[in-house]
Amino acid sequence: MSKKKLSLDQIRELLDELKGRFEKNANRHKGVKWADVQAKLEANPEKLWSLSEMERTGGEPDVVGFDKKTGEYLFNDCSPESPKGRRSLCYDRRAWESRKEHKPEGNAVDAAAAMGVELLTEEETRELQKLGEFDTKSSSWIRTPDDFRDEGGALFCDRRFGRVFTYCNGAESYYAARGWRGSLRV
Repeated sequence: MSKKKLSLDQIRELLDELKGRFEKNANRHKGVKWADVQAKLEANPEKLWSLSEMERTGGEPDVVGFDKKTGEYLFNDCSPESPKGRRSLCYDRRAWESRKEHKPEGNAVDAAAAMGVELLTEEETRELQKLGEFDTKSSSWIRTPDDFRDEGGALFCDRRFGRVFTYCNGAESYYAARGWRGSLRV
């Protein structure tokens, strides 16, 4: 198997996993039919690889919407807590490089790019939280506007006391309970 390409068995296994999650969580994608999603996925094998990476790192990706303008399905990480395989990372490369000691293994922005996905925005995070309760014990870095990042900070969200909160931290910080959630358009 080459990098970023799945075998037929891996594709079948991934599609079965995604279909099962899709059917179990129908509230996340009302009016969307699995057959349409599967056809779109099969026509875009590079997206299957990205979804397999989301799955492998604990994201539990699922369809959370359909963009009528572009004809794309939107997949988000829907694991109850920030994906375990993506925690203890600072925000971006600049933050990682600024650490003199105790550097984490990597950073959220580069990890997302390597998987072919994007960090959720604040708006996407709030939309996801309408579909369930996510990050009640963890938190997730979100895409941070450049002007804010230029000041040294980065944004993250969580859900506490029935509300979704957006906070800031130094971009170089990292915590065992903070990861990141990704989104993918197919």
